[in-house]
Amino acid sequence: MSIKIILADDHNIMRQALRVLLENEPDIEVVGETADGQAALGLVRETKPDVVIMDIAMPGLNGVEATRKITAKVPGAKVIALSAHSERRFVFHMFKAGASGYLLKDCIFEELVCAIRTVAKNEIYVSPKIADVVVGGFIRQSLKKDLSVFSVLTDREREVLQLLSEGKTTKQIALLFKVSVKTIETHRLNIMEKLDIHNIPGLTKYAIREGLTFL
Repeated sequence: MSIKIILADDHNIMRQALRVLLENEPDIEVVGETADGQAALGLVRETKPDVVIMDIAMPGLNGVEATRKITAKVPGAKVIALSAHSERRFVFHMFKAGASGYLLKDCIFEELVCAIRTVAKNEIYVSPKIADVVVGGFIRQSLKKDLSVFSVLTDREREVLQLLSEGKTTKQIALLFKVSVKTIETHRLNIMEKLDIHNIPGLTKYAIREGLTFL
């Protein structure tokens, strides 16, 4: 029985290359691909894949938030982060969101295949290149209170913050979420109060520093 895969990456050439390589594996079937985190959630619900290969840096809904939603709403789907970022905070946030694996984009193709087969068996895969980061990071994190954006803000507040930092207006965000402009303004005020940052440029810098968006 084939392992069903979805590819989520906003670089078309990356998805296309991975699709060609993966489809040559006898036990792997690519059932869908997307360039957007929000679309990835819908695609997972529709196709019920075994594994999602997830980039972190995507517009609209980043890979961390997409992973959080996918693992919460489609428990059978495993997520492997395939990222250019090896920093501790990115690795930590992806595993905390529910990812089952993390690889760097400079890995060889055989490592990705190994990771897919590993997480498909309900096991965790961590690239040897970031093993020290993972172990050291989780030890340090366990010794102090988590004050990152992922603990300070609610899910919706993080989504609003990402969109604000990417240049969306309050009205555009309200239309996207199908809520009133006043609701989004309330979210924005709550975000500013919680972070003690009271302007959009400051919020944008914070979102980038915390890995919520990539501009």
